Amino acid sequence: MKHYNAPMCGIFGYVGTRKDSTKMAVDGLKSLEYRGYDSWGVAWKDGDHLSSQKEIGKISTVDGSKLSDNSSLVIGHTRWATHGGVTVENAHPQFNEEKTIAVVHNGIFENYQELRDELKAKGHVFTSETDTEVAPHLIEEYMKETQDFAQAVRLACKRFSGRYAIVAVYSKADTMVAARTGSPLIVGVEKEGSDVIGYFVASDTPAFMAHTRTVQYLDDGEMLVTNGKSILFSSIETGEEVAKREIEIEWSEERANKGNFEHYMLKEIMDQKESVAWAVNQNDDEIETVAQAIRDAKGTFLVGCGTAGKACMAAEYFFSVVSDRHVNFAPGSEFKLYHHFLKTESLLIVISQSGETADVLEAMNIAKSKGAKVLSIVNVKGSSIDRASDYTLHINAGPERAVASTKALTGQLAVLLLIAYALAGKLQEGKKLLLETAAQINDMLNPRYIDRLKQLADIIKQKEDLYIIGKSWNYPMALESAIKIQEVSYIHAEGFAAGELKHGPIALIEEGTPCIVLVGKDEVMPDILSNAVQLKARGGFIIGVSPEKNEIFDEWIKVPEAGAAQAIVNIIPIQVLAYFLAVQRGKDPDMPRNLAKSVTVK
Repeated sequence: MKHYNAPMCGIFGYVGTRKDSTKMAVDGLKSLEYRGYDSWGVAWKDGDHLSSQKEIGKISTVDGSKLSDNSSLVIGHTRWATHGGVTVENAHPQFNEEKTIAVVHNGIFENYQELRDELKAKGHVFTSETDTEVAPHLIEEYMKETQDFAQAVRLACKRFSGRYAIVAVYSKADTMVAARTGSPLIVGVEKEGSDVIGYFVASDTPAFMAHTRTVQYLDDGEMLVTNGKSILFSSIETGEEVAKREIEIEWSEERANKGNFEHYMLKEIMDQKESVAWAVNQNDDEIETVAQAIRDAKGTFLVGCGTAGKACMAAEYFFSVVSDRHVNFAPGSEFKLYHHFLKTESLLIVISQSGETADVLEAMNIAKSKGAKVLSIVNVKGSSIDRASDYTLHINAGPERAVASTKALTGQLAVLLLIAYALAGKLQEGKKLLLETAAQINDMLNPRYIDRLKQLADIIKQKEDLYIIGKSWNYPMALESAIKIQEVSYIHAEGFAAGELKHGPIALIEEGTPCIVLVGKDEVMPDILSNAVQLKARGGFIIGVSPEKNEIFDEWIKVPEAGAAQAIVNIIPIQVLAYFLAVQRGKDPDMPRNLAKSVTVK
């Protein structure tokens, strides 16, 4: 059995002129807690040797200044075990036997067993179950050949199979070395005037946003070496130097924090008072260029995973109803089976909040191998998907820290609907609709409305089964509603196309079973209300999400009438309901079990 690390944990590294590096590392890891983890660790250069602290549990109450007040080189990590026990031995950083080399790591070394056996045969002794531990031992082995730490890291990386990101330090060098293939690493550049005084390396920007918003991006197959004053980027394969430019992050630290909210999830739900309008704030020429690319394409495909996949499903309806255009959806993990249909004239539209989703990146590689163009709709500027795309539209939602995606979804839906209107030659009409919808969301998310949903959560919180139905673009929102409720409250929830009930799922309904019905004031409204009657006849407790009250509903959640944007307004109260179901059942809605914010392994 493989023992490997969680798909998306937190990495932090710093080298520079500051002496409070361990405090910055702990604070930086705290800012990455939204990724989920069960252990943490920090290693820092202390004179000519490495000191470390590793613990099981949360880093929230740790004071990093008490670890050291005189170190300018540090690496840290928050680990979430998927295989291999939750132990101090398995926590990162991992070391070689002499503890002269320390490594933190995200992703998987798929060939770690082979490397481990090879290293054991040479006398190396291992103390953990992780795949990560092969890295410091392998680097040590190559140091015997090259005597150069950065070169030893390069040679080790050339041996690793799989998607990974590592940061490594050596007790006898004042440098930090990092490398990535498939798992994100971002560099933060701290300056005093025009002089560089330090470099950060992290898995996401919130880790260093308190110190700098100037970043550089490490691409797949690249590594870096920095002493805190200068930095060198190069190819892992060839060693050839790679030029990089500095980019200023537009997101403010305030938008990355949860403010007065108890959880990030609720804060990000409430952000939708503004974030839908942020998503609509697109350059008209760019939207028209994308629309023309769809017109010119011979076969357009939508690809996403999880919540982003449900946005793609909704877009199938947007393109069909609004712009009379057929577009195909496939989950990222299934897209390789569609490669027979791809041509050089095809267009792939990919959706991802993080811009690092492994299955989506693989779909992009398949499309590009056929010569097809790729359009991405992402939230994170400079992400792997962003930079690998032919066209990119950003949803501008700002940082989303809760694992359960909320404002990113509605931003994705808004951009996709905007494209559909542009494709129909009605871009301004689409903008007007979406801006009106944004204003309606602002009105809807008032304290009385939130309290109403909190009360409803209290009524159904003890239920262990819950079903959601929808039709047209509300069908994928029914599936998304189930995802939200499942992932944060752990209630068994399922979404169905309303008309499919009588083909099997209605057998699950019994007296008192909560059934959420997503309704819009549209051509399919009579059909879905008829389906709701069928649920009620079997004893279902009917919760209607609708612009209008109906006698069928046992509980009514009022939403604005929003036309083609109905999917956007209908999903928001379910997000709020899922949040309160989690809180009232004693669960942490920001960090649900077994899940990671960005899935960077397949």
